[in-house]
Amino acid sequence: MEKLTISMPAKTNISINVKNKLASGYHSVEMIMQTIDLFDEITVEKTQSGVSIQCDDPKLPCDQGNIALKAAEMFFKKCPDKGGAKIALKKNIPIAAGLGGGSSDAAGVLKALNKLYDNCLTDIELTRLSRQLGSDVSFFLSGGTHLAKGKGDELTRLPDLEGVHILLVNPGFPVSTQWVYENLDLDNLGERPNISNLISAIEAMDINYIAMNMKNVLESVTLKAYPELQTIKSKLIGLGAFGSLMSGSGPTIFGIFPDGDTAEAAKEEFLKKYKNVYHTMTIGRWE
Repeated sequence: MEKLTISMPAKTNISINVKNKLASGYHSVEMIMQTIDLFDEITVEKTQSGVSIQCDDPKLPCDQGNIALKAAEMFFKKCPDKGGAKIALKKNIPIAAGLGGGSSDAAGVLKALNKLYDNCLTDIELTRLSRQLGSDVSFFLSGGTHLAKGKGDELTRLPDLEGVHILLVNPGFPVSTQWVYENLDLDNLGERPNISNLISAIEAMDINYIAMNMKNVLESVTLKAYPELQTIKSKLIGLGAFGSLMSGSGPTIFGIFPDGDTAEAAKEEFLKKYKNVYHTMTIGRWE
């Protein structure tokens, strides 16, 4: 096999709690992560040597600022006798949106390269490599529903929360995760999520409880800076969502809906103002 195309999903965060700041400068978090069926398409082709990347979205850098390119370079440092790769990204997941698109792309590149190059790395080695790239990357090696602790890369698999209707509303501007954490006041985070209760609700597939008890403490920064996001949250509830939350560090807001028809009707309302509105479904892990 000389060429491989794979689809890699976005994620939402069912809840995020930030516990404290670590000596390394990172923050210790406790969050529930969930993959959804909004996909980037990644094509990886073998070459004799070197790594190159192209993307159909001009806002995404095609240099060292692209985490998918870094992933490929790190792969070939571990497997130096293997060759090279040409990577093409077709972006559907909004950039800097709190949906994990960059991390998902990086994980997809690692998975594709490993398959093209005869499983050069074991699953454990792939996971180690992914953790060096970023806290979310290892999650996207398998996806589904996970509890993430530490820097976000200490993962515990939870029962798959599949088939839940999620409406994403992205307001069209990026938010830097680094900026959000730099402005986080650990003494004034607002109401924190009860992660253990949410895990019990996931095990019971109690969608109503999950939706009504989701919390993301990063909202204390992003919603304060962008009041429009609170308006989107309230409108989602008004249009029939059981609950609404900011995904990751934002700015994408999502709502959990009882059924597809209600979600579609809400989507039509939001499309009157916003371009990036997606009716998605939660999906399980794919390993």
